[in-house]
Amino acid sequence: MLKTCIKGTGSYFPPRVVPNKFFESIVYTSDEWITTRTGIRERRFIDNGLAFSDLALPAARAALDMAGLPAEAVELIVVGTSTGDMISPASACILQKKLGAPRAVAFDVSAGCSGWVYSLQVAQKFVQDGSHQCALVLGGEVLSNRIDYQDRTTCVVFGDGAGAVVVGPCNGSDDGEILSTHLHADGELWDLLYLPGGSANPPSREMVEARMLYVKMQGNEVFKQAVRSLSAVALEALEHNGLTPDEIDWFIPHQANIRIMEEVARRLEIPIEKVIITVDRYGNTSAGTIPTSLDEAVRDGRIKRGDLVLVNTFGAGFTWGASLFRF
Repeated sequence: MLKTCIKGTGSYFPPRVVPNKFFESIVYTSDEWITTRTGIRERRFIDNGLAFSDLALPAARAALDMAGLPAEAVELIVVGTSTGDMISPASACILQKKLGAPRAVAFDVSAGCSGWVYSLQVAQKFVQDGSHQCALVLGGEVLSNRIDYQDRTTCVVFGDGAGAVVVGPCNGSDDGEILSTHLHADGELWDLLYLPGGSANPPSREMVEARMLYVKMQGNEVFKQAVRSLSAVALEALEHNGLTPDEIDWFIPHQANIRIMEEVARRLEIPIEKVIITVDRYGNTSAGTIPTSLDEAVRDGRIKRGDLVLVNTFGAGFTWGASLFRF
């Protein structure tokens, strides 16, 4: 099979900055409470009338620009999201039209916060078998209109944003390489984190009154499961490639909660100086946290070509996974 690599990165956040103090007049909370328990100081929310594809489009264009490729070159679009523009069609199809990539096969992957890592693995397989030369992989969410502003445990956590990478076959040693990706799921735990709706709960007045349009989360249980799973899958990726944590140049964990990130880094014995942290400024953008953090670190010069990068994620399902690549 062909070796694959990441040829470009991109990200986009809406311009509206929402500080912690915004929530103080809505629910019983405070800037100090939110910062201490989550590490989040602010996040970004879209304006009314915008949708997920409006975030995905500039992220996709930025990734293609870095890769030096036109939209017409894209042969595959895989979007990891749980909050697409509509239930149907896939946001990938809407993005395909907006981007101007008529040759591209396009579909969404729903794996909660793990959506981008799942999508990366899917796209990699298409490229590895030689059937597609240029894949655009996106992850992101619009969660500002899917959170319950009466629930302080969830409404302060999430934000909106999207990130993208261009994946293609390696052309030489300078291209880096996606070394391996490792995916897991456990449907037994689905009810610890979910977004009601769909065929099980079709639209009705009763559904709206029961506030079933919004994210439901048992935070303490999610925390414990996340720490265990993130640590285990990161070690799985390292061991699969015969590497040790001290050989990693940069670690990008899912940006859900600073305490989870710090504990996972501690268990892996990765110094905090090697951990890319963006949760303080953007909150938890679910499937968007890893590609947006990757793009930021590439563009500000921290991650350079040849660096060994470990990413891992955990989300609703439960789903979790890790990817190890040389950028």
